[in-house]
This record gives sequence, structure tokens and C-alpha cells, in this order.
Amino acid sequence: MYPAAPSTGLPPGPPLAKLLGQAADAVAAVRAGRSLTDALARCPAELRPGTQALAFHVLRWWAGALAAREQMAPKAPPPHVDALLVTSLALLWPGSEPPYAEHTLVDQAVAAARQRMPAGANFVNAVLRRFLRERDAVVAAATHQPEAAFNHPAWWIERVRHDWPAQWTALLAAANRHPPMVLRVNARRTTAAAYVQRLAAAGRAASVVGPQAVWLARPCPVSELPGFGDGDVSVQDLSAQRAAPLLLGLDATHATPVLPPRARVLDACAAPGGKTAHLLELADLEVLALDSDPKRLARVQDTLNRLHLSAQLVAGDGRQPAAWWDGRPFDAILLDAPCTASGIVRRHPDVRWLRRPDDVAALARTQAELLDALWPLLAPGGRLLYATCSIFQAEGRQQIDAFLQRHRAESPLLDPASPGHLLGLPDNAPSAGPAAVGDGFFYALIHKP
Repeated sequence: MYPAAPSTGLPPGPPLAKLLGQAADAVAAVRAGRSLTDALARCPAELRPGTQALAFHVLRWWAGALAAREQMAPKAPPPHVDALLVTSLALLWPGSEPPYAEHTLVDQAVAAARQRMPAGANFVNAVLRRFLRERDAVVAAATHQPEAAFNHPAWWIERVRHDWPAQWTALLAAANRHPPMVLRVNARRTTAAAYVQRLAAAGRAASVVGPQAVWLARPCPVSELPGFGDGDVSVQDLSAQRAAPLLLGLDATHATPVLPPRARVLDACAAPGGKTAHLLELADLEVLALDSDPKRLARVQDTLNRLHLSAQLVAGDGRQPAAWWDGRPFDAILLDAPCTASGIVRRHPDVRWLRRPDDVAALARTQAELLDALWPLLAPGGRLLYATCSIFQAEGRQQIDAFLQRHRAESPLLDPASPGHLLGLPDNAPSAGPAAVGDGFFYALIHKP
């Protein structure tokens, strides 16, 4: 939800000029290689929600806006002026559902320039007003460049086109849409249908879109969700909610987990803990939640505390089990491996601008090392679920094909129920419709004879 501006007629909020300046700083930090999360941490707390909303919007349309600025002003202005100008152009980009009226945005952009760099105010005003006069022609010329047309780096566009020749344009377009807010109800405390009724009583429209999944018609802060603080519900994307049922064997033919009570389960790369918690909500398990970052592991504990669940938390590298494993085999392993996050760019629009082409190969090596190191820890008859939030085949199908080939002497079995690549397109949507479609993911369930 966007913050209100003085001339929009909406409830008053932080001045838009201040938010534009902060958003420009955040986006400039992303261009310099810092994550948006880190950039927003430097923003004053009272401006952070509005700044984040604007920065997310801008990063979805940044390449087109930059191409338009380069066309109208080939000589780049000073960096602070350029960041503010391109931020404003992205917010005026056609088809991007701009959050403010055009005249409001131009007026406040000029005000922001006067506050921060007075000498650039007239230049910002002139370029923005020219864009409004000549928008159709400027956009048409700018979008001759693939990066501007699809608002992704050229190497990313080419990889998606190569991996998914029939769906590549739809995938790139989907990455620029606002994601839905999907909840996971705690199966130990309530049901999806009951929680939808509870939301309705609180004046919030919602639909059941999965066994524990509820889609909110309108996103809201978690503090406004009934029972959130008590552990009744969590926020988790529809695709991410498939991990725990897959590992436990909960599907159309199994109403109860195939794993025995108190089965020993490893959740490798567990932070921030959503999948760890989901496993424990669905079954009585002995879970070891592993993560290489102790600070991120603390988030897992916070999640479990809120949901009144418990697991053993261990800081360690999954590629080096000798440093943390006690020698007892696991009945099941969830490996939600580090990846490019190419499937969740609609939620993290800075990712596309932070990744580099060689990151794909580097992460694929890490994924292979994790698979090879964890496979020996699985007991005979055990189940390993490999997952990535990526649509790149190097991190999905190709990774698992290579793993099965390396370990063919041990006869690992790929479960035919493995979803494979989930592309986050409307044909993957549940009955509630495209609004509730999940993120891009890959899942492969492997059995050990």
C-alpha cells in the first residue's frame, strides 16, 4: 500500500518529496551493488514503509526509465539528480499503475530536487514535463532495447529465453507484477476455512487456495492479522507451502505423513524458518534446523517461539557435516538450497539488478556440493527434497539430472510426484484464480533405496 501524498485526497502521510528522495537513495544503492534491505535499513524508520513501496515499484521499471532519461538527456546529470529523475520516470511509466497523480508526482519530484540539489530542480522539472508531453514516442524508442522492454538485465533475459522458449516473455512480465499476500494457517491451531471466516469478521476478504493456504484480497501488515502474534498464522507463498507436504508425503493418496512419529528430519539452510515451522505444524518430528549464519538462525528461533514449536538449531555449513553431524542418519532431509532467487523477483525486485551472470554457475556448484555432502546422511529408505526458488534450469532440472548421474551406482529414485519447475504463471494457479499464483520454484523428491 502506497503512502498518501498531500494532493491525492488520501489520508495524510509522510511528504512525498521526502519519500522520493529516500527511494532515489535506496535505488542508487542497489545500482551500486547493495541489497535493497541494507539500503532501507539506513532510511529513517518513519519513512521506511513508504520508501520501500516506492523503491519496489521503481526497481520493476528502472531499466525503461533509465533508457528514457538517456534518450531525453544523453549527458547524465549528477548522480543524485539522475537517481531522483529516473525514480520519478519509473513512477510515471505507462502500465506500471503509478501510485500518484502525474501532476502530484512532478511537483513533489521538483520539491525533492530543491531540498537536496537546488541547481538540478529546473532540469528535473523540464525532463519530467517533456516525458509527459512525449511519453508515447519516448517509451516506444526506449523499449527497442530489450533491457528497457522487459526491465531485466540482458543476460537474464537471454537465460530465461533459452530455458523457457515458449514462456519467456510471460515469465519476465510476471516478475514485474505485485505479488499476492498468501498466509499459511497453523494446522495445529485452526483450518484455512475457519481462518477465512475469522478474517471476514475482521472485515478482510480472503479465499482458501490450499490445504493451509489463504489468499488475502488486499495485503496488510501482519500486525493486523487476527492471531498472528499467537501463532495462528504465518506469511508464506503458495509455492513455498508445497515443501513440507512433499517431504512428509502428504498428497491426494496420503492423509497422514508417511514418516513415522518422531522421525529425524534435517532442514538444511533453514533460515528464516518458514519451512521448518511448517514441518512441525504438520507432524511430530525431531527436526534439526541447520544454517551457516548464526544471525539468520536466530530468526528461525523467533519464528518457532511465535508458533509455540521447538527444534534443535545448529549453526554449520551443510557441505561440512563432520563439523556438526552426530552420526545418526536422518529419515528425511529438506535442502532448500541457496540460489539466484530468480523465481521470487516479483517479491525482491532488486535481485535482478544485483545478480551477475557468473553467479548462476557459482551457486550451482554450491548446490551440487550440498547435495553430495548431505546424501550420505540420509538413512536407507529415506527421502530428500531438493528445492530452490529459481526458474533457471541450471539450479533445477539440470542440477538434479547431474546429481542422479553422479550417484547412479546408489540407485537414487526420483519420485514421479516431484513437481519439478513451478514457473509462477497463471496455469499453475489454484481454483481461486491467477491472483493467487505461487512464486517460481523447483522441487525434486529423491528416495534412497
